[in-house]
Amino acid sequence: MRHLDTVTRRIFRILGFGLLCGMTAVTHASPGLESLRHFFNEIATFEAAFGQEVLDETMSSIDHGAGKVWIKRPGLFRWNYEPPEAQEIVGDGDRVWIYDIELEQVTVRDQQEALGRTPAILLAGSGDLEQNYTVIDIGTQGRFDWINLVPLDEDSGFTEVRIGFEDNRLRLMELLDNLGQRTRMSFVDLKENQPIPNSVFDFLPPDGVDVIDESAQ
Repeated sequence: MRHLDTVTRRIFRILGFGLLCGMTAVTHASPGLESLRHFFNEIATFEAAFGQEVLDETMSSIDHGAGKVWIKRPGLFRWNYEPPEAQEIVGDGDRVWIYDIELEQVTVRDQQEALGRTPAILLAGSGDLEQNYTVIDIGTQGRFDWINLVPLDEDSGFTEVRIGFEDNRLRLMELLDNLGQRTRMSFVDLKENQPIPNSVFDFLPPDGVDVIDESAQ
């Protein structure tokens, strides 16, 4: 049985993929910075299939997963993980619902408290990118234009967040945490600024599951 703290760390890895509500100070015209500005300022909804791999400090694979993500700014998100570690992680604007299907357990947390200053704040659609990160253009490598985000908060749990764009669209995400573990994510079948009903971000715990409500703590 996976310990909840391990699940939580995994959640904060996957929630880091940069869907901030407003980035206002990018003035350079490099492809990477322009893609970053476009993504943060002009993309209101985002839907994609994703793949994920976690590497340890020796670059050995220690975890992998896949699923689908829906984002609607401000503050709405859903990550559905496929088996064998099926999970649903839903942010409804007020609370985050973490449903571990195998464990038949739902954990509920206050969304702002749960996200805090982790890279998840980007996903939540609140805060200012340049108040929380140093934005570094690291140029074009192969097909991708890369931006590196270095957290200003030493307690964020991450040392850097790399975002890769192809043809002005988010394709890759790489997070390096304080333990030396690296989480790589790729996004395919992207849909941008397409209508997503708010009902996608509703969550009702299934009958018979254990519900751990930490939202009032």
